[in-house]
Amino acid sequence: MAPQKDTDALKALDSLVQTASALLKRLQSVLAEIQESPASNNSSPDATINALALAHDSASLVRAHGTKISLLIINEPFTPSAVSTVLRELIAGPIPGLLSSAQACTPRQYTEVVCRELARKARRVLSELHELVQKIPRDGKVLSGSRRGGFAAGEKGSLPATGLLWSACDEVIALSRLGVGGIVAEKIQQWRDVLGDIMDELKEWGAEEPDEDEEDEDEEDGVNHLSDPDPDPDLQLNTASSLSTAQAMLDQIMDSQHTIPRSDPDRIRPRLETCLQRLRLTILLYQALTKRRLKKLPPLPQEPGSGSDIPPRLDEMANALGALPDMFGDLACAFYELQPEEIDKVMDQCFLDAFAASDLFVRDWDGETDAFSDWVVKFQAEVNKTRSGVADAKRDT
Repeated sequence: MAPQKDTDALKALDSLVQTASALLKRLQSVLAEIQESPASNNSSPDATINALALAHDSASLVRAHGTKISLLIINEPFTPSAVSTVLRELIAGPIPGLLSSAQACTPRQYTEVVCRELARKARRVLSELHELVQKIPRDGKVLSGSRRGGFAAGEKGSLPATGLLWSACDEVIALSRLGVGGIVAEKIQQWRDVLGDIMDELKEWGAEEPDEDEEDEDEEDGVNHLSDPDPDPDLQLNTASSLSTAQAMLDQIMDSQHTIPRSDPDRIRPRLETCLQRLRLTILLYQALTKRRLKKLPPLPQEPGSGSDIPPRLDEMANALGALPDMFGDLACAFYELQPEEIDKVMDQCFLDAFAASDLFVRDWDGETDAFSDWVVKFQAEVNKTRSGVADAKRDT
């Protein structure tokens, strides 16, 4: 029979685990709200709090305390009071500290982009910590076997859970070191990479040669039953040379990326060339503004009440640049479907939005023109040239 002291310590630990779990779930919900709507985070700015620095320190402490818990629950002897001490320290400091960092990260000082990123990554830290806390044994025995290092019944052991917690904490620490400009630049790099992938895919698709028998397939009797408005059901189901109806339908759905016909009656290829020119210009814009604008960003956050327009300008830029990859993705789909009217409509909108996005970078952070301003004007002139190319393609169709 276990001594009363040990029994009391286990009961206290169980109660503390429940308290910590409830707190972690509740704070995750708060962080989810901040992530979803940073503008609703109207905490009064406190000049003494640096949100990113607080996030850095809190995540570092969560990582250290999580490591302690991980070691305590796998090494003999299991000491409930020691685990309880670490949990109390987490509840008293690092856990609420992470929430406070997200609440202190207001859009008017740090931008909505940074607020969302910090809330998202802090939320992941609390989620992974919650997973680790759930691994704390309640029976007074250390974890062993799959409960420690592997996976059992779809659940990961304490060591994999610890590794995921480390990863989540490291992400918050890295984010805080980047600073506002670095975080925005990293997002822009991600969008630039997406545009690069779209351009590569379109190039590859445009280089594909149409099958020689592609135009003849629809004319062969008894082969393409899906195009027959009244097919013979016996022939369709029993002819060994044809696929089943279900398989034929699936193939038709999946085979949506048609190649450009050799005759190209809808002038898809000239449109593709114009699109690729536009994409190259846009990718170059992302690269240039990172170097010429974001690397010259004044230190943020600035003093509360300074009236700085830089955070809202950064958000406006991020919204414009973040929308373009999705638009070009829609444009790629229109090309794959060989839909000239949809191509023209979406591509024209891409041109307009790219032009509008570039206009946000004409002036520097002090509202003055500089050498990059001249580059943006040249960029806009090139965009107008490619817009003219689209108009020519429309007239020739």
